[in-house]
Amino acid sequence: MADKNEWGSNLSFILAMIGSAVGLGNIWRYPYVLYSNGGGAFYIPYIVAILLMGIPFLILEYGVGYNFKSSFAKAIKKIHHKWEYLGWFLPVAVFMIMIYYSAILGWDGIYIILSFFKGWGADPNTYFTATLLQSSDSYLGILHFIPLIAVFMLVGWVIIWFISHRDLEAGLGKVSKLLVPLLFIIMVVIVGFSLTLPGASIGLAELFHPDWSLLTHFEIWMAAFGQIVFSLSLGMSIAFTYASYTKDDADLVTNTLAIALANSAFENFAALGVFSILGYMSMQSGTAVSELVTQGTGLVFIVYPTVFNVLGQWAYVLGPLFFLTVYLAGLTSILSTIEPLSFSIQNKFTLSRKKTMTILCIVGALISMVYATSFGGSVLGFVDTFINQIALLFGVIVECIVFAWIFEAEKLIDFMNSRTKTIKLGKWWLIIVKYILPIVISIVWVGGMIDVINNGSMDQLNSTIVTAALLLIATLIFTVLPAKNKDWDKAEERI
Repeated sequence: MADKNEWGSNLSFILAMIGSAVGLGNIWRYPYVLYSNGGGAFYIPYIVAILLMGIPFLILEYGVGYNFKSSFAKAIKKIHHKWEYLGWFLPVAVFMIMIYYSAILGWDGIYIILSFFKGWGADPNTYFTATLLQSSDSYLGILHFIPLIAVFMLVGWVIIWFISHRDLEAGLGKVSKLLVPLLFIIMVVIVGFSLTLPGASIGLAELFHPDWSLLTHFEIWMAAFGQIVFSLSLGMSIAFTYASYTKDDADLVTNTLAIALANSAFENFAALGVFSILGYMSMQSGTAVSELVTQGTGLVFIVYPTVFNVLGQWAYVLGPLFFLTVYLAGLTSILSTIEPLSFSIQNKFTLSRKKTMTILCIVGALISMVYATSFGGSVLGFVDTFINQIALLFGVIVECIVFAWIFEAEKLIDFMNSRTKTIKLGKWWLIIVKYILPIVISIVWVGGMIDVINNGSMDQLNSTIVTAALLLIATLIFTVLPAKNKDWDKAEERI
């Protein structure tokens, strides 16, 4: 029986895209970005970034993806036969994200169990860094294997394989219909409870206190556009791939608005819960909220357990719910990161979806074991910085130019307008995707590069070189391997 890479319904497509967008970054990155960039004042550049970049770029990706109804690599080769390398660059980079995401998923799986009895002890910081991760600053730490983390990571890989190796609708489509609504429901419960905590108003006052003076700073605008790139998975070839699976009657413009709205609502709602809890913690400990705020793993695995330690009996309900939410958010995102590379491999080498997903999950699981070592936490930070701030943004810039200029975005307007019930595309959209977006994303990319250069250590530089080499070599291998699909050089256009 042939693989069926098509959504069973428009709802499956929307929920899968929301699941891809709603991830760990919404829970542990956005509240910090909002707080540290002017609080309430940040909403001005944030909304501008959504309207100017998030929605227009997603429409472009969806339109081109729907047009080719093929993998990202095949479409790029069709647009320009000499650019197949770019067609593999982004899917491979996104797969590298998946590999280190599996480590965070593994850590969180451990914390789901720990949360039932506060197994992190009286000092969550020491437990996370010293007991669980057994962190080492030396490269030799890579030789020290941590079986507990490895086991929970492998459990995550088995779950990913179990869902992704099935036909699209039977696996990812069905799971998205279950997990995404469940994710929102659990977050409503957590935030609802958090808002009732004593001191919640302290945290919310800190969060939304606007610092209007920051609007004149370049950094706050760069932070807003950077957040939208990461939050909506722009240019990661995921939106393109998901759109290529859509049915013929999909209203892609309206879908874009629904996905952008749902993602924005979730991350702002999550911020209410995060800062309500930080306000409670501030009142209990006498520590200023500003000293408690952090982003990344510190917020999830250190600050939250510290709160649960002083929360009393409610912690045994709220703790498991919170870590389950993080796990579901990570899972819905990680499932999307395997799709672009998988579909490209299926297209070029005529492998079945089941075989492709099985191979990728095995390879990914084996490589991910580097994160189950004492130096794994450091490596994860280095790889995350390189992939997100350097590799992906560069790919996004090139993708924007290829789609808007080489493919000619004008071709999409009449088609997209003929089936949308909301926004009609016109010259305003072309100006954004052809001129404004490449410039804005380039500025964000340069800013990210400067940040890495100024703040990066020698270890980070070395890790960046190794990661870049692996990315470029893997991309080259997929590009030069001979295609087994006789139609690899052909791609039907629908528009």
